[in-house]
Amino acid sequence: MLNSKTGTSKQIGDAAEDAALDYLQQQGLQLLQRNYRTPGRGGGEIDLIMRGRDGTLVFVEVRARVRSEFGGAAASIGASKRRRIVRAAQHYLLACVKLPPCRFDVVLVEPHGLQWLPAAFDAQ
Repeated sequence: MLNSKTGTSKQIGDAAEDAALDYLQQQGLQLLQRNYRTPGRGGGEIDLIMRGRDGTLVFVEVRARVRSEFGGAAASIGASKRRRIVRAAQHYLLACVKLPPCRFDVVLVEPHGLQWLPAAFDAQ
């Protein structure tokens, strides 16, 4: 699916997000926003914000790796990255009149394919 000849890291990331978005839409999720960023220094970013068929708000982190060394894409989501995603989600939710059920998913895009991890981590 991915290889080092695909392009720059930005191009690889964009291609991974496109693949993840296509896959999640095929699974019935609806895109609400892409690349949501919080203002200010040290803010977070959420790759995809989607709504599930049941109304759940799904914050999706997409991770791509062209090689599986060092634990692959999953190993690149450390505690500080999860905290930044949670803070960005909290910021996004400030605009909601009524808080919907939420979850944090991860989509891993690696040379051998794509893996969707629903509820990969929580806000704790």
